[in-house]
Amino acid sequence: MRRGSPCADGGALCCISSSPRIIEQKEHPMSFYDSAAPAFLQTLGALSDILSKAEAHAVARKIAPETLLTARLYPDMLPLTRQIQIACDFAVKTCARLSGSEVPSTPDTEKTFDELQQRLAKATDYVKDAAPAKFEGAENRDVTFPAGPDKTMTLKGQQYLSHFALPNFYFHATTAYDILRHNGLEIGKRDFMGVK
Repeated sequence: MRRGSPCADGGALCCISSSPRIIEQKEHPMSFYDSAAPAFLQTLGALSDILSKAEAHAVARKIAPETLLTARLYPDMLPLTRQIQIACDFAVKTCARLSGSEVPSTPDTEKTFDELQQRLAKATDYVKDAAPAKFEGAENRDVTFPAGPDKTMTLKGQQYLSHFALPNFYFHATTAYDILRHNGLEIGKRDFMGVK
């Protein structure tokens, strides 16, 4: 499929790019690490770029930064800042659980664009530093994780990644994108995908 060709569903145009963020297919069979880390890295990088554009948008339009940072899609939904924090948490904690590492705890204290960028950078570094060898066999290991107040859930690693961690990560990343788009930021699918 060439760049700009219609998607199979006849909807919006698809974007295919040789962006360095999009991981090239490897010669060897895909490992479980390859099913997780590259997806997180691509979207964390895209969120960082989108936040940079949001900050520039606020300056150009003379919008107070907190107006965007506290914006919500709907009154009962979480604001932009929390969406970014939770997306970072899913990337970091998923890699920790799948690699059998201690799950880090990060306080949610960010209140500025710069502080959110630092949070994204730390999450990116954590995922990059995760040792692929520690993911071996994780698809068949039991992963126990919080699933609400005073409640935990246990799934096999493959189910945890495919049916819980990635959908939640993309939900919060998409909601962050939607909040900014709703508030007038000129971004599109290419920005969400991290296409340069």
